[in-house]
Amino acid sequence: MNSGTQLIQSYFPELTEAQLAQFDLLQELYDDWNSKINVISRKDMEHFYLHHVLHSLGIVKVMPFEPGTKILDIGTGGGFPGIPLAIMFPDTHFHLVDSIGKKITVVKDVVKQLKLTNVEAQQARAEELIRKYDFVISRAVTRMATFYPWVKNKIRKEDINEYPNGILYLKGGEVDEEMEELGKSYVVYHLEDYFKEEFFETKKVIFMPWEDKR
Repeated sequence: MNSGTQLIQSYFPELTEAQLAQFDLLQELYDDWNSKINVISRKDMEHFYLHHVLHSLGIVKVMPFEPGTKILDIGTGGGFPGIPLAIMFPDTHFHLVDSIGKKITVVKDVVKQLKLTNVEAQQARAEELIRKYDFVISRAVTRMATFYPWVKNKIRKEDINEYPNGILYLKGGEVDEEMEELGKSYVVYHLEDYFKEEFFETKKVIFMPWEDKR
């Protein structure tokens, strides 16, 4: 088990051997792809598990998904936060979408190598999608005021999780000014409350519950 997987296990001791093996394989798969196309910046690859895998799993600390939950990951890039979350929640369905084809090629290969049966990857723009989901997740691809109109018609009304359906957004730095632009209710979770590494001091998960229950 590599040191990155040990880091993940230290925060999620309930992981099975199969899940740990999948997390362990991630570094090798992304190193290989990164040598062909620049999926993740070279500098970031030195901190791959901290900056990408554990950061993605910050959502787990906020929202443990129930089996059968359907999740849309918009602007997934090389598969974050969707792929680490799909390993964590094998009974939850993840739809990973990005407009850049070569990134979806990487995602599809990683999903295949990890034998993840709960992930669908697609090259598409968010506004083209017509299905509905329990949650939309993303790693701050744009300002929330831009992001929100893309996804506002894609969230189901019926809740099956402890929290109401909505948007889960991983973001760094100051968030209040940006969030206030929309005039909608939201909750900010500080990842430094869950993870001790310095990297998480400015990192947050923003939960915006779906308000339109008409």
